[in-house]
Amino acid sequence: MSHINNQFKTNLNCSSCVGKVTADLNEAVGEGQWTVDTSVNDKILTVKNDIVTAEEVVNIIKKKGFKAESLY
Repeated sequence: MSHINNQFKTNLNCSSCVGKVTADLNEAVGEGQWTVDTSVNDKILTVKNDIVTAEEVVNIIKKKGFKAESLY
């Protein structure tokens, strides 16, 4: 089964911000199945999955008080 990479523009600016969404993302898509590049302006969240929709990922981030928008 192949995994689909979904990318999102976020406002997860630092490791503390990422830490606030870690448990929820790990539960939804699995530990090690997502990363956030806080070194780029758009703070890109990349999610590797074939089960969770882009909308579900956006909702997880928003519930924690952050912004996320799908790049696809």
